[in-house]
Amino acid sequence: MMWPMTAVALGFLGFVALAVPALRVGLEVQRLARRLDDAAQQISRATSDLERSAADVARRAGSTRDLPGSDFGR
Repeated sequence: MMWPMTAVALGFLGFVALAVPALRVGLEVQRLARRLDDAAQQISRATSDLERSAADVARRAGSTRDLPGSDFGR
């Protein structure tokens, strides 16, 4: 009766030894996913800002004569 109980106990300890690192990996994956989501949102906001700025510059540069230092078309 001693050997089966030892085998069950060792099996349980082996399961725990694998489960603890697996839980830690799962938590780190969730943290990484949150950081990636934050970075994607920041990139999206930066893209929107860049598009607005580019539209403003394009609107102002409608006539190249208005650009300082521009000799284009002369």
